[in-house]
Amino acid sequence: MKKTIMALWNNNMRKPNILYIMCDQFRYDCIRALGNQEIFTPNIDRLVKRGLVFENAYSTCPVCVPARYTVRTGREPALTGCYQNEMPQAMDGLPEEMQDRCGDYLATAMRKEGYYTFGIGKFHTVPEFKEDLGYDLQLNTEELWECPEDRANDAYYSFIRKEHPEYNHIEQLHGERTNMYYVPQVSPLPAELTVESFVADRVIEQLKTVKDKPYFGFVSFIGPHPPCAPPVPFNRMYNPDSIANPLRGKPEIDFMDEQILWMNYLIWADELNDFAARNVKSRYYGEITYIDTCIGRILDAVEAREDSENTLICFFSDHGDHLGDHHAWQKESYFEQSCHIPFLISWPAGSAEWKLEGGRKERQLVCLTDLFGIATQAAGNPQIRDGHSILNVLAG
Repeated sequence: MKKTIMALWNNNMRKPNILYIMCDQFRYDCIRALGNQEIFTPNIDRLVKRGLVFENAYSTCPVCVPARYTVRTGREPALTGCYQNEMPQAMDGLPEEMQDRCGDYLATAMRKEGYYTFGIGKFHTVPEFKEDLGYDLQLNTEELWECPEDRANDAYYSFIRKEHPEYNHIEQLHGERTNMYYVPQVSPLPAELTVESFVADRVIEQLKTVKDKPYFGFVSFIGPHPPCAPPVPFNRMYNPDSIANPLRGKPEIDFMDEQILWMNYLIWADELNDFAARNVKSRYYGEITYIDTCIGRILDAVEAREDSENTLICFFSDHGDHLGDHHAWQKESYFEQSCHIPFLISWPAGSAEWKLEGGRKERQLVCLTDLFGIATQAAGNPQIRDGHSILNVLAG
């Protein structure tokens, strides 16, 4: 398979650009091209048409921080030592430092393969607010700040403070995360100044300036993670009365996972009825459609480059959101709504060799661990780690 990659490069092409686009808490069933007729996602639909859809993609530990360490290390939680949104703890006998026990982070591995690397968005590292993840350019836009120093070091907040001080008084720029956590909201900022727009703008800047090397870009949107606060007019795009009620099983089965009851209580969601659930979902959908427009601007910038055909793009999320299904909210369970994720991969220049034909659907089981191998194999030096060689599987 390495010979196949070398043949691609020798055919008047250099190593492919690689762009990973990640959303937070994006359910697998929220893409119109894949069957959800309630929602509009024209730009993610473009990615569906551009390449391959994995219908059975999963987050093996559907929690924010553990999922992110899996993506950047290619390792499962048993080795990362991260199972919750707290400090990772190594098993006895393993090195204390994450990269000592897991290997280089993905960005570091790609830099060693000659890539210019940039990471922009939410990284959710612990315990450090801004851990060095190996990127040539790393711009953190986090949803929570533990102290004034963290807020000052946040790229998005710094942008608001310096460029748009008229919004500097807003305590929570992404929506109110209090007892309002699952109450439908509207963004306190206009659509062109939200964190999603900021991330897209910075990515587009990178795509316009990187010329002398192939790039590896990691784009991480905070949304549609609650609070669901899309900007005007996306906040009123969906009518709650046109959205289906949550799917619920018998309480004695749904609540066999005691984490569900605890999480519902923790986020003031233990008494939300069907109307409230539909109302929340209408804003969740609005946030997705808004992020879709931001993704569209990024795709336009990719396609404006001469090397757009030789750009591998992968779209995925860290986990989903129950949104009232199974009497549950948030994630942290192995119900489909929590752990089943979107996973789209495309590479037009490598389509024939790797069988990445546009619009194809694949039932192969994949997970976040496989992302490390996809990028490093496309770069010419496969590091599969705890995942599988997905490109090899696709090639037969």
